[in-house]
This record gives sequence, C-alpha cells and structure tokens, in this order.
Amino acid sequence: MKKKLIFFILSILIIIGIAAGVHDYFHWQVTFDTEIFTESAEEIWNPDRGFYHIYGFLISDEPADMCEQLDRQMEKDTGHALAMVQINLREYRDKEISEEGLNNIESLFRAMSATNEHWIVRFLYDWDGENEKNEPQSIELVLSHMQQVGEILTRYRESVFTLQGLFVGNWGEINGTKYADKTSLQKLAKQLIKATDGQMYLAVRTPAHWRQIMDGAEDSMPEDQEKMMYDRLGLFNDGMLGSGNDCGTYGEKSAVEAGEDQAWNRKEELEFQEKLCSRVPNGGEVIIDNEYNDLEHAIADLKTMHVTYLNQDYDEAVLEKWASSTVQTSDCFDGMDGLSYIQRHLGYRLVLSEVFMQHNFWEDTADIKVSLQNVGFAPVYKECEPVLLVKDETGQTIYEATPFGDITSLAGGNETEKKELFSDRVPLRGLKAGCYSVYFAVRDTATGSFITFANEQKIENEGYKIGTILLES
Repeated sequence: MKKKLIFFILSILIIIGIAAGVHDYFHWQVTFDTEIFTESAEEIWNPDRGFYHIYGFLISDEPADMCEQLDRQMEKDTGHALAMVQINLREYRDKEISEEGLNNIESLFRAMSATNEHWIVRFLYDWDGENEKNEPQSIELVLSHMQQVGEILTRYRESVFTLQGLFVGNWGEINGTKYADKTSLQKLAKQLIKATDGQMYLAVRTPAHWRQIMDGAEDSMPEDQEKMMYDRLGLFNDGMLGSGNDCGTYGEKSAVEAGEDQAWNRKEELEFQEKLCSRVPNGGEVIIDNEYNDLEHAIADLKTMHVTYLNQDYDEAVLEKWASSTVQTSDCFDGMDGLSYIQRHLGYRLVLSEVFMQHNFWEDTADIKVSLQNVGFAPVYKECEPVLLVKDETGQTIYEATPFGDITSLAGGNETEKKELFSDRVPLRGLKAGCYSVYFAVRDTATGSFITFANEQKIENEGYKIGTILLES
C-alpha cells in the first residue's frame, strides 16, 4: 500500500512537472498590435534619384584646386541626391592624358566623393556642338583615355551612380561623331566596361545605340564581360519629350521594318525602354515646350521609360509649364502642381502599405509579413536589403534578420499597384513575458543607411516601427 502511494505521488509530480514544462515551453497568450500605415505626399530624400544640376570642368596640365572649384560651383546646391559632372578632355584630343591631367581628375573625384550627392559622370571633348574640332582623330586614343580614367572611376565607384556616354559626340551625346557606327560603338562600350571592371552603370544616348552594342555581344565579348554589359548598360535621353521622336531619338518605322540596329517608332521604343529600364537606369533632360511634354502626356511617358533623374535647369519653359499645371488623382497627390508631383516620383518611391502578424503556436513563432509598394517611376537600382528587427523593453535587439522578399520586383512606373510581401518567422521560444517592438526597413548595402519610405510615419534609428508582440506569462 505504501509503495502504491509513493508511486501515485511520484506520478502526480511527474505529470505536474511535464505540464509545467509544456506550459513554459509554449507561449499560451501572444497578442499583436500592428501599425496602420498611410501614404504621404511629402518630398523625401533618397539616394540615386531626383533632379540634378550640372557642373563642368575643363581638364588640363595646369594645377587646379578642384575642391575649391567644386565647392564654389555647388555653393547653392542643397537637398539634391544627384549631381552631374561633365569632364572635358579636349586638351588631350591629340595625346594621352598627362600625369598632371590625371592628378586633376583624381582630385576632382576626391572632392566629389566628399559631397552628399552621388554623381552622374560624363566625359566628353565638346561643349559647343562642334565635336569635330575637339574629338581625337583616332578611336585608339579615345580607347586609351577610357583606360586611363578607368582606374580613377573604379576607386571612386561608390560615389558614381551612372557613367553617361562613350566620350564621343557633340556634348558627349554620340551624335556628330565619326565613331557612331556599330563597330565603333561596340569597341568603345567594350573598353569602358572593361576599364571600369563592370562596377558601375553605363548609359548610351538612344535605344538603337544600346541594341547595336548588344547585337552579337555573345560572339565579340567573353561571357563574363557580356553579362556585365547586359547588367550595366542603360540609357540617357537629353531630347526627352522634345517632339514626337524625342528630337531624333526615335524613328518612324516599326521594329520589323527598321531592324534591330535602327531607331523604331515612338510607341515601340517606349515599350522597349519599359522593359529594359526595369533593371538599368534612365534619365536626362526635357526640352522644347510642346504637346509631348504637356503634364498628362509627360507623366505617362516618364512612367513608361522608368525615368530616375532629370536636369533641374533645362528646359525652364517645360518645367514652368509643369509647375503651373495641376494633377488630378484619387490619392494624396490630388491638386498638387505637376512639377512637385514629378519631382516626388522620379526614381523609386517606396510605400509601406500593410503589416500582418500571427502566432504559430506549435512552432512558437511570430509569423510577420510586410507589404511594400513602389509608386515611383523607376526601380531601386543599387543593391538594397530588407531588415527586420525585434527589440525588448530595454531597447536591446533580440532578433535581426533579412526577411524573404525581392525589392527588385518592384519596378514602379506602370506597376505601382504591385505589392511585394517580405516575410519572416521570429522565434519566441525562450523569451520572457513582456512587450517586444518590431521594426522593418530597407537598407542601402553600400552605405548602411535606411531608405526613407513615403509614409506619414517617421523613421526611427531602428527603422519603421510596424507593431508590437505582447507575451503574457
């Protein structure tokens, strides 16, 4: 009898112990409080997008204080994420760039890297539309110049957003040059991608230039170089919206009639850009007040072309027309002037739209999903990563992860309604009772800085607070 009693008591204790262990092993009461996010119409600063100003430098053998010159030119330039530098090499049209000239170029890039802006860089030989007077007579010399500046470009690659042009042509725009044939374009582009080791975006003036360069690339380039060219070669358009053919950027024939190497009609070239520039940048300047840059038409085409950046100084007539026009939308931008609307939508504009949280009892995890949209004209081109943080009541980070989701899928433009879900499972087992704050952000991997979302909620040091997890004992 005594043994049975002892066995019974031990059994009860074991059951109680198991029950206590099970109770402690799982969180039985888990509640969530998620934030409700609202889109904002405010202008926000983010890297590698927006309006820009142009700064020009003539390189020579004469010693120059490039830092002082750049500071003086940029004295009134505040609040921009991008700037353009045009570097004129006409002093070296018949010779290689001297050591003194290279020192001046390096000094300029050193000064540029100290600014808050990232740079659109264009090397050229002509500023006056008189390229034949200034361009080297031999393409081999142009190729040599590319190789010479390539080392400097790669050293300061973190400061460069895109490299425009192939050095040649009036204003560096690949027109009015004897090097605009297909063979020459391929030579120049191949040399530039090699000189920069494929570490920055390049841009050519027209879609036809792009197709001529890429046509047969698999036969004329090593496989790794061809991939770099495909991944890095974008567009720029300094005749944007200037006429029905964007001042010679497009042609009149269909793709079938014209062939790959020639310019296609506007409709088909816009379709081509919509696909291409969902992965490589596009930008430039709008010119000549006409029906194609009336506000409604302009917004539609800027979306389709995935335009990331525009010159803020040219064409003033077009920019003033936008400023005096008003957008009519069903969202928070209704009634805004057209210039402000376009400014806010150049490049990417990420909006955090919804947050979902639920408890997985058996796994004892908080399953979290964050819905993100891109309502801007273009994607995020530079490498970024999503970040999820969980902090306890003392502010200590108890969990950090890269949630599953693809930022590059958010192309913007005509796909602004598309949402990408970023999901993760936060392990709760072993956590004490208390209130835990959850944060989400997108981080620029080059700088470590967070991208600002276009929401009414403000970003904190940890990112955007998306909710709390309450664990009860």
